[in-house]
Amino acid sequence: MLNTLTVWNFALLEHVQIEFDKGLNILTGETGAGKSILIDALGAMLGRRLTTDMIRTGCEWMRVEAVFSLEQQPAVKEYLHQQLINTDGDELIITRQITAAGRGSILINGSHTTLAVLKKLGTLLVDIHGQNENLSLLKQENQLDLVDGSNQELMKALGEYKKRYAAYREANQALEDKQAACQDYAQRQDMLRWQLQEIESAQLQEGEDEELQRRIDKMTNGEKISRYGSNACQLLYGGGANGIGVVSGLEEAVESLRGLNRFDDSLEGVIEILSEATVQIKEAGYEVRDYMDSLEFDPRLLDQLQSRMDVIDKLRKKYGADVKAVLAHGEKCRQELDSIENYDEDIAQLQQELEEKKQTAAQRAKEISALRQTVAGKLSQGIEKHLQALGMANARFQIQVESGQELSANGCDKLAILFSANPGQEPRSIQKVASGGELSRIALAIKTVTANRDGSPASMVFDEIDTGIGGRTAQMVAERIAMVAAHRQVLCITHLPQIACMADTHLYISKHVIDNQTSTVIHPLTTGERVNEIARMASGANVSSASLDNAREMIAYAGVKKEEYKKNG
Repeated sequence: MLNTLTVWNFALLEHVQIEFDKGLNILTGETGAGKSILIDALGAMLGRRLTTDMIRTGCEWMRVEAVFSLEQQPAVKEYLHQQLINTDGDELIITRQITAAGRGSILINGSHTTLAVLKKLGTLLVDIHGQNENLSLLKQENQLDLVDGSNQELMKALGEYKKRYAAYREANQALEDKQAACQDYAQRQDMLRWQLQEIESAQLQEGEDEELQRRIDKMTNGEKISRYGSNACQLLYGGGANGIGVVSGLEEAVESLRGLNRFDDSLEGVIEILSEATVQIKEAGYEVRDYMDSLEFDPRLLDQLQSRMDVIDKLRKKYGADVKAVLAHGEKCRQELDSIENYDEDIAQLQQELEEKKQTAAQRAKEISALRQTVAGKLSQGIEKHLQALGMANARFQIQVESGQELSANGCDKLAILFSANPGQEPRSIQKVASGGELSRIALAIKTVTANRDGSPASMVFDEIDTGIGGRTAQMVAERIAMVAAHRQVLCITHLPQIACMADTHLYISKHVIDNQTSTVIHPLTTGERVNEIARMASGANVSSASLDNAREMIAYAGVKKEEYKKNG
């Protein structure tokens, strides 16, 4: 719901802040006072075009700001969430500004955004109806929304259908992808077979590359290994600085200490430590000697190892960082070859799955068609009844559901709205026979029937929908706008007292000239001021006691009717 609209330097509006309320917000005033400018300012909040010539004369910029309440508006919150715009709380603030240099900015809850985002958001916030806006009735998607959105059972069934239709589309895409892939299968198959043969012929073992590298490193450094190993053996078994090896030296030391021990046993612990150390060093020496005996530095073996490593390196460059990755690539080739070789079976299975999902979706679509026929029939009757009450006594209105179309996201139906305003004339497509004024009244009749149950925005604007009507028809238009306002916030610009008296909030728009500058002022009317304004609208400039009494009667009657509409839901 629109709570506040604030405007700076917009045409005749120097600085205006308007507070709107629930129900019917009526805007009246003399012709040329700026009522249309106010709607243009609201349109800017909904993504309509702003140009520099809209900036008030003598100003460098203009700004429009709107505050909306988002209570019970999950679609708006979801869209803002998708756009990563903060939605904490239930308040939405839109600010739009343009400078004389043409630089513009759009802020939604403090976040900069694009005009495209604002336009989409605008369709979720406010529904504007006027001579031009009613052209939306002519669009096929809007006609579907009209029928589907007016019935909860139909909406639920459509949601279930969409799941089946999505599954059908996925199955169809999978089949198309498989069929498209077959064009490259012959060439792909040859390549996969060649790669798999190359990998399999190498007879790789996982970890083989690491072991080979270790052996090659060992053999290529054989001279150094031999020198270091020989030196270690000499130090352990002889050839040291005194010609005595570590092992022999330790053994002699132990024997000497044992001789000492016969006279003084205080070093017995040392003898034990050195004895254990001698045993361990001997074992280490044996391992070193065995290692030296096992060394082989055969140049032919080294060539063989390096040749094997070259084979592995070649495969690693093509298929992976190590042998494990190469083997994994080979397995992937094998699986893809199996898949290609099973192409006919896969195609048959995909075709079967596609047909099953299509039949499931088609059955759901058929059920939706039957529901639409019923809903469209009831909706047509209700709209036709209101059209006749709106001064079109011979109006005939029919929403035609043509089933049996190709499956789409909305089922298998094509809708057409047929209309006739004159006796003896068969209903024909609304695009061909309805005038602008008739479209306005058709839109009002539709909203009167659907406002309490469709998914349209919480706020609606009727921009001079009363053009060219009067008398009893004007009263019927007024009552139906009030019916809509019982379920939606409605903003309505009007010149008719029959509509103005239905207001829950009445705003008067006037124009003033101060210091050769023209400004528009918007003033919320008190109860007494409302009486005077409605009397003026009904009788002209000369307001008499009789016209004031008539205005009071109109307001009282309107109050009774509005209570009736609220109770009847």
